[in-house]
Amino acid sequence: MYTINRLTLLEGLANAGQFQMKAMLLAAGVGSRLEPLTCQIPKPLVPIANAPVMEHLLLLLKAHGITEVYANLHYLPEKIREYFGSGEQLGMKLTFHTEEKLSGDAGGVRAMKQHLSDETFIVVMGDLFTDADLTYIINQHKTKKAMASIAVKRVDDVTRFGIVVQNDDGFITGFQEKPTVEEALSDCASTGIYILEPEVFAHIPADGEFGFGRQLFPQLVKKGLPVLGIELPPGTYWSDVGTIPQYLQSNSDALDGSVKLQAANVKNAYAGGENGNGAKRDIRKFITEGTKIAEDAKIDGVLMTGKNCVIESNVIITGNVVLADNCTISEGAKLTDSVVWSNAKIGKNAKIAPKRAKTRNHVTTSNTQKLPGHTPPAPI
Repeated sequence: MYTINRLTLLEGLANAGQFQMKAMLLAAGVGSRLEPLTCQIPKPLVPIANAPVMEHLLLLLKAHGITEVYANLHYLPEKIREYFGSGEQLGMKLTFHTEEKLSGDAGGVRAMKQHLSDETFIVVMGDLFTDADLTYIINQHKTKKAMASIAVKRVDDVTRFGIVVQNDDGFITGFQEKPTVEEALSDCASTGIYILEPEVFAHIPADGEFGFGRQLFPQLVKKGLPVLGIELPPGTYWSDVGTIPQYLQSNSDALDGSVKLQAANVKNAYAGGENGNGAKRDIRKFITEGTKIAEDAKIDGVLMTGKNCVIESNVIITGNVVLADNCTISEGAKLTDSVVWSNAKIGKNAKIAPKRAKTRNHVTTSNTQKLPGHTPPAPI
């Protein structure tokens, strides 16, 4: 029987129920399903509510007391290094490893073995957008003495996800990769959040491509080792920002309060309570310094802007719209449920809306695209 040969994390809790442990963020993906957005920047830097998706993940980790983070990079790695640096401005310690040749997600973690072999650690896919209670997940992993744990979420469409099959105690007995509805033995999908004990490294080959979902986890289950499925609590927001439709939906969800975010530009709009689950917000605080809005512009929805945007006369904005830094919306333009990246100009009387174009055209970029603010915010 597998046992943990060290003090459990629960016996080493830091103040306020937070955990002193390390995290591995998988940020090496190319993001081909997000093209053409990822032709300019790597997927971890694609902005949601004017902050890179990776920044949202880092701030979530920090909110649960995890500030030492390792990440593997591959596509446009210099841009990620330039944006985050050492992590100091986020109040965190970041260490990057560039993979010249991709080695699978478990292979990417293997490359950081020397940093992760001394204690329980968490692995998070770098394209997730979530407010998952990481403290709860870690508690469950430790309480049930698992070697590996996978956070899972019930889904409506099992054909889009890797599905886990569990026994009555929550331990995983099998996996199904995107089964048909008739074949599915469960509706619980892997969320790309894992809690691992260092002992898992003994089950990862020393070299070559190796993955979690198709290789490591099924092999651990086959060997009779404890792999736990931990269902995210009801109300948890989780999204895989892997396609443009889902990217747009995630931006919309960030603005309407469906997800609890740690980024200051969102948190500051919620007075007297946390954002998430439709909490009351002051949408005026989504308008950033230097933005000018014509008196006769009509905003019938929720608008978030970056710095120094200009919204000219007779502009109509409906639904949930995000403008990054230095955007100009010219006279008479109409925007509905759209995301406009920095330095873009929407022409006079232009119309950008779901009914007029394919989904990919709702995200507008420019040839001089820069990340919002370019530098992460000071620690909060």
